[in-house]
This record gives sequence, structure tokens and C-alpha cells, in this order.
Amino acid sequence: MIMNHRRIQLYDTTLRDGAQTAGIHFSAEDKKRIAHQLAEFGMDWIEGGWPGASPTDSQFFELMRSRSWSHSRLVAFGSTARSTQNIDKDKGLTALIQSGADACCIFGKSWDLHVTTGLGITLEENIQLVQASITLLKQHMPTVMFDAEHFFDGYAANAEYAMQVLAAAVAGGADTLILCDTNGGSLPNQISDCVQEVIKQYPHISIGIHAHNDSEMAVANSIAAICSGASHIQGTINGIGERCGNANLISLIPTLCLKLHMDCGIEPEQLKQLKSLSSFVNEMANRLPWQHQPFVGQNAFAHKGGIHVSAIRKESSLYEHINPAFVGNEQRVLVSNQAGRSNILAKLQQLDPDSNISSDDPIITEFVQRIKAMEANGYAFEGADASFQLLLRKALGQFKRHFKLVSFRVLDEKRGHLETPESEATVQVRVNGELLHTAALGNGPVNAMDKALRAALSGVYPTLESMRLTDFKVRVLSTKEATQAAVRVLIESSDGIRKWSTVGVSEDMLEATYHALNDAIEYKLVIDNIPPDDTL
Repeated sequence: MIMNHRRIQLYDTTLRDGAQTAGIHFSAEDKKRIAHQLAEFGMDWIEGGWPGASPTDSQFFELMRSRSWSHSRLVAFGSTARSTQNIDKDKGLTALIQSGADACCIFGKSWDLHVTTGLGITLEENIQLVQASITLLKQHMPTVMFDAEHFFDGYAANAEYAMQVLAAAVAGGADTLILCDTNGGSLPNQISDCVQEVIKQYPHISIGIHAHNDSEMAVANSIAAICSGASHIQGTINGIGERCGNANLISLIPTLCLKLHMDCGIEPEQLKQLKSLSSFVNEMANRLPWQHQPFVGQNAFAHKGGIHVSAIRKESSLYEHINPAFVGNEQRVLVSNQAGRSNILAKLQQLDPDSNISSDDPIITEFVQRIKAMEANGYAFEGADASFQLLLRKALGQFKRHFKLVSFRVLDEKRGHLETPESEATVQVRVNGELLHTAALGNGPVNAMDKALRAALSGVYPTLESMRLTDFKVRVLSTKEATQAAVRVLIESSDGIRKWSTVGVSEDMLEATYHALNDAIEYKLVIDNIPPDDTL
């Protein structure tokens, strides 16, 4: 049963559990920047790491002593003491107390197999460690949470003992009991049954869920726990974490707010920052964004099939489960060999909202056929929207060139087996009736051509000085033809504010590159409203 009146606590563990992702390394300064972004978004709890476990985490907590958050609270993570003897001198607990955090969260074993095999102690000793550790921490910190590690596996194996561990945490003064699906192998019905039993036992204590994604169930399991009465949810931005990751807060937050209508303390304007928060953490983690990520991915609200596009032009909810703007995303209409008139008209509407051109206009019919023919020859416009917009402008008679290529030549020279190759490009273009001739060196033929072309034009069009090539992809279209095969070049460009993608196709890679570069430059000049060359 869903209880919408509950306030759901959002607990982010990106800086600790997320940092355990293979291939991700956060510096102390990285963690500080991410923490401030999380606080600005409105997370209730931000777990910073394990003070004393590494120099990075210790440095991070020192950096955070000067924080001034209006809402979010910093959490230090750790474990129960190693021994009940001299527990007040346990280094791990002391580090938590001295961390400067607003709260702490410690984990303890709740699966009897882990106690006897992993820790090598008796079941009673483990219970004493849990209670004594929390008792000590509560003397020094206002909020202490207990992560019952492996709780669902432990409950399945020995429910009585798993509940005894929770009882020890409650006796010690724990403010929140977090039930952990540490191995990520539980299913939603198991989570739901278990959470309900715990809530029956402890109706007045906050119950939380910490789910891992090893069975692709972390989000579903977290929702199951919340729908069964839990009021505290833990996860990471973009679902990063050890092995297969953690519950993805980027999916959980809009699900809780928009679908279950629960109070997470996140206002609509904050929710609109979800996509930018996802992108920021990806940048800090040096990860490419997942284009198909639910809610915030580039393709989360992208429509390719003509029937779909026709439908969303009438009513977006026919093929969209929410308004993409609610999470800071936007609807995209893709153009491909599956496109129809609806796709073209939708793009035209974006390009010219005042256009009254109809679907049966011969211009649209001819343009659809041209796009399909070009895609049959290797073009891919769904990943090159800028090239598509230029083609559409040309079809509508709304485009004039800013320059004309006279010639280009690229030399790539390598001297000696171990020497680095040298690339030089020479470009001749005609602008305003004048022939411009420029050469440039680059770290490869593509870079040399890019630099030469922009160097030739930037004197006439200074706006190009801010433009940079940010990504370059080459795809061989037919491996059967080996080195004679056509290639498709996709280029992403940026001026520091906007990004756009263009495409070129040819049996010659440099010619394909030139076409993509040409479109990139022309598009930049178009969106900057630079007048075209009337002499061409």
C-alpha cells in the first residue's frame, strides 16, 4: 500500500559507494564539487566517504569543515568496532566522531554466515559489537544510522538472528535502520515482505533501503521497499557503484515525485535540475553519458518511427510517460530511413514555428525521399542534427553558403619507424569574391584540416574562433569492401555554449571529414545569424 503522506529521506552515497566503481577515481576536490552540487539540488543526506580509510577521504572531510549548507547534511561512513574491548579507543569510531560530519552511518553484519565465516566471531559477539558501537557514537553525534549489511540474504537464511541484529542497533540508539541488499540478488516481492515484517517490529523507527543492482533490480527493489513503508532511500547518481552499481537516484527521484506523488523534499524547479546533475557527475567521473538512460538520457524522449512522431505531434503523452521538461530533458525527433512526413514536419516546426507548409506539399515529399536515399548510402542524420537542419533549410530555400571550397590538400609524413607522423593541410576557399589560401599543422590529418579551414575563414568570420571540434567518429560502412569501403564521419563541435553534430560520407575518409567539417562551420555561422556570401 502506498502511503503518500510520508516524507521520504533521500540519501546519496555517490561519493562513497559510487566511488568504488571500476575505472572511477574522485580526488578530494572532485568530491567537494560533487557534494556541493548534491546539496544545491536538495539531497537530505550526502555520504562523503570513510574518514581514515584513505588520504583522499580524510582530506575531503577536512575540506568540508567550512561548508555552509542550508538543508543537506554530511554523513561519515564506517563500520562497527573491531572488538568490544576498549571500544572508546577504536580508531574507526574515533575517526567518525572527529570527522566534522553531521551524522554517521555504520554497517554491521546481519547474516550469520558472514559473522561466523567472514568475521570469524560468535553470533553473540557480533550483536554486542553492533550495540556497543552505536551506543558510543550516539554519545557524540546527533544522528547515527545502521546499515544492516546483507540483511535480505541474512533474513532468508536465519530470520531470527537478522532481527536480533536490528534489535541490538535499536537498543544502542540507532535513528535509522537501513536494510541492505548487498549482493543485489533479491527480488521485489522478497524486499516487500521483509520490509513489512521489520516495520511491524519497529513502527516508530525510520526504515531505509540500500539496494545493489547485480540482478538489474536495484530501482525496482527500492520502490518496493518504499511502497511497503520504508521512508529512507539510498542510492547514487547515475547508479554508479561497485560491480553492477547501486540504485539509481536519477530514476528513483522522479519516480517517487511524479508517479508515486511522494514528498521527497524536491520542488518542481529542483527536479528540472536532474539532467544537469546527472551530466555533472558523469563529467567529474570522466564517463560518457548513457544516451538511453531513463528520464535524462539524450534518447529518453527521442522518436524515430514515423507513426510515433505523427502521434506525438497530436499529443505527446501518446508515446511519452512524462513531460521531459519536468526533469530538465527535451523531446527529440530523429530523422532516419524510418522517417516519414511527420518527422520532417516536426523538425520544420522546430526550425520555423510560423511555417504553414503541409504534409502533402511536394517539397516535403521530395525531401523525405532525398533523406531516405542519403541514409541508404550511409548517412545517419539521427546523430547529426545540424547537418539535417542545413539540408532542410536548403530544401526550403532558406540557406545560402558562407564560403566556397576551391581545393584542399593534406600531407601526412612519417620519417623513421619510431618517429611521430607530421600532418599538414592546405586549404583554398573563396569568400566575398576573394581567394583565401591557408596552411596549418596538426596532430593528424583531421586536426590539420580542421585548423586550416577555420584559419582561412576566421579572419572574415571571427565568430569561428570560439568553435572547437570536441568529438570525431569514423564508421566503415561495409567491411566486405575492406579499404575500398565507404566511411561515415560524425563530428561533434562546440563553441563553449552549444554543441552540434554533423556527418559526411565518402569512400575517401578525408572527403567525408571535409563534408562534416563544412557543415559544422556553416551551422555555426547560421545559428550566429551571420549573413551569407551573396557573391556565391
